[in-house]
Amino acid sequence: MTRNIDNMDMEALLDVMGCRTRREIINLLREEPRFVSQISKELQIGQKAIIEHLRAMEEVGILDSFFKKIERGRPRKYYNISNDIHLSVIINKNTFKVDLIEEDEAFFTSECSRLMKIETRIKKGDEKAAEELKELIRVYESLKRKAEKMLKENPL
Repeated sequence: MTRNIDNMDMEALLDVMGCRTRREIINLLREEPRFVSQISKELQIGQKAIIEHLRAMEEVGILDSFFKKIERGRPRKYYNISNDIHLSVIINKNTFKVDLIEEDEAFFTSECSRLMKIETRIKKGDEKAAEELKELIRVYESLKRKAEKMLKENPL
């Protein structure tokens, strides 16, 4: 059951991901799909508990599952990450905001965050941060030139 990211329930997603064990399961599944007993063994948590965690993550749309035949016995149910999910959390004196964001927005958000971190380091007098910023500007200028060239070559 793969859900579209637009149909995800933010509250349910945050509740599900608030559990450390579930985050550990996600980390395992980033490597490759796994079945219940593999996850249970690697995390040293009972299979019954693992099944409940997997069910909750599948219900909210983070995971999906599929069956795979094995040489002997019944097919095994494997779990896999179903969607790329990008959460944006902003907490400051003026704002408390949690949003699901699309992939292109996630890139922009992470780059803005990177710039703000560099800015903080520069204000503290970190000379390496200033060099990182100069390099970042070179990369952004190069990307801008490439985008402008694309527009020239392919006018809409």
